[in-house]
Amino acid sequence: MKILIAGVGNLLRGDDGFGVEVGRRLLTGNDLPSGVKVLEAGISGISLVQELMQGYNACIIIDAIKRNGSPGTLYLIKPEVPDLDSVGPEQHRDFLADMHFTEPSKALILAKALGVLPKKVLIIGCEPAIYDELGIGLSEPVGQAVARAVEEIAAVVKKLTGQTSEPSGEDA
Repeated sequence: MKILIAGVGNLLRGDDGFGVEVGRRLLTGNDLPSGVKVLEAGISGISLVQELMQGYNACIIIDAIKRNGSPGTLYLIKPEVPDLDSVGPEQHRDFLADMHFTEPSKALILAKALGVLPKKVLIIGCEPAIYDELGIGLSEPVGQAVARAVEEIAAVVKKLTGQTSEPSGEDA
């Protein structure tokens, strides 16, 4: 089983750097099984799509996600990825305007349109405290959530590789 773990976000926007920080932790201190690759995608949606072109069975995206919960809350989400044809002409232009700097949902739509979207896609998100302001570093609750996210990802990878039961896709 080939699994891509992609940390996305902007390190210059506070808690939006959550996914990148989790990706860094996974790269430096975890014993992931063979067939699992960690990608620090940052804000480059196109690099995520290009990596998916290598062929993966599953993709786990790590990102800050505003859902109006308490800062530091983790979510495990199974996203619904619409077809590119389902967006209108104006949205189509906006979608294609700049794929280098794009949110994960647009990258997943493009991956689906190209036929490279894995059958299993999960998002591990964290409720941010500081999101739209310039600043380097995570808030305290989001910084504390990094270690929990690393543990959650390890559990999800075990489930995907058949070592435990299937991930539910509910809030973590």
